[in-house]
Amino acid sequence: MKIVETPIQVRYQETDMMGVVYHANYLVWFEIGRTAFIDALGFKYSEIENQGVVSPVIDANMSFKTPVRYGEDAQVKTWVEEYDGLRVTYGYEIVHGDGEIAVTGKTKHVIVKKDNFRPVSIRRSFPDWHEACLKAMENES
Repeated sequence: MKIVETPIQVRYQETDMMGVVYHANYLVWFEIGRTAFIDALGFKYSEIENQGVVSPVIDANMSFKTPVRYGEDAQVKTWVEEYDGLRVTYGYEIVHGDGEIAVTGKTKHVIVKKDNFRPVSIRRSFPDWHEACLKAMENES
């Protein structure tokens, strides 16, 4: 499967009083990774949104393994975990510079019309994106 790795430089404002990254910031990092992943597939969120659709999160989860601290370098690994033509679930690992896993997670998304939030079939409305998602899930040999 296709995995895109995106570097993250931990900023001071992302940490809490314990000096570790505040948990909600990992969702921001997931979004950074997801945007980079979609770019790597050859698409831009802004161009998709210009077509009158948006891609809200309908489910998110995270599991915390080890803390990430200010001044450390981290990386978000992003891939397509599941895809059914309507919903896309992205998988994530946030890893320390030495490769140790800090956080794992998933976010599930749908495409909806911007004006009324009605679901749109990716398979029918965005066939290029549909094919790219399927290909991204294939095992690379």
